[in-house]
Amino acid sequence: MEFYGANACLIKQYINFKRSMGYALDNTYTFKMFDEFSIKNGADFIGLTKVLADKWAEKRPNESEVTRYKRVNDIINFSVYLNQLGYQTYIPRQLKAYQSTFTPYIFSKEQLSSFFNACDTLEIGRKSPMKYILPVLYRVIYGCGLRVNEALKLKCEDVNLDEGYIVIRETKNGSDRILPISNSLKEICVQYSKCYLSTFNSCDYFFGQGNGKKFSSDRVYRWFRKILWKAGIPHGGKGMGPRVHDFRHSFSVHSLAEMSRKGLDLYYSLPVLSRYLGHSSLEATDKYVRLTSDMYPELMQDVNSLCSYLFPEVNLS
Repeated sequence: MEFYGANACLIKQYINFKRSMGYALDNTYTFKMFDEFSIKNGADFIGLTKVLADKWAEKRPNESEVTRYKRVNDIINFSVYLNQLGYQTYIPRQLKAYQSTFTPYIFSKEQLSSFFNACDTLEIGRKSPMKYILPVLYRVIYGCGLRVNEALKLKCEDVNLDEGYIVIRETKNGSDRILPISNSLKEICVQYSKCYLSTFNSCDYFFGQGNGKKFSSDRVYRWFRKILWKAGIPHGGKGMGPRVHDFRHSFSVHSLAEMSRKGLDLYYSLPVLSRYLGHSSLEATDKYVRLTSDMYPELMQDVNSLCSYLFPEVNLS
């Protein structure tokens, strides 16, 4: 992504600096928008004035409060960085934190069984690779609690089927992690490798196309909606779910419930789950943990008492 305004070099420098500190910073589109905004408003100087900062913070048509908050916060951090370098720039004021009312969809075990059965029997053209990829991809996402793009970015070299683990790289929080996979999931991946991946001379991505490129998350979501319909699982419409990412939420809830059933001490199980999911803090895991109380109230007395002790004022947004 190229930048052309007065802040162009410093924007690139800032992005490189954040990445060197361990932040993934995959989405730099906000800085592209800011660069174009500066040019459009005749800003031929480094940084921001109060007038420009207020204009940048204005809510845009059809923009959600979440998007606005993140857009402004990115430039606040950039302005702080400029000040630390010695540039005199106005730092935009922080917007009032948005309150999310979104509740993830948690699949029941019966729904998961229906989904995977529908996925395995979905009518797909003989030449389409999706008949091989989809049943394994969705099982890996759920079985390992992955983000969609973490699964799609998996390289063949990151999947060790001899020892039964996968390596997740370039994550949202900028840190790699190694995840063990169950024996049943390993066997499915082995069969997939023999039936599909072995037909290519070389293939970088574990869920790759014949041309060597990875699939887009949008394409995966479109197939997901078709499978939901066949499985008889209702969809609430745009923004209502279920989403592919809800497999990750479901994995979190089901894992916590299983650990609780086995009598594991939650002082140990919460950090383990947090580490497995790749969260940067226990607070992020607690947001998922609280969903368990709706489905497994009989298991959650210890969880609730623990969470209230660890996070007395947790913001679930």
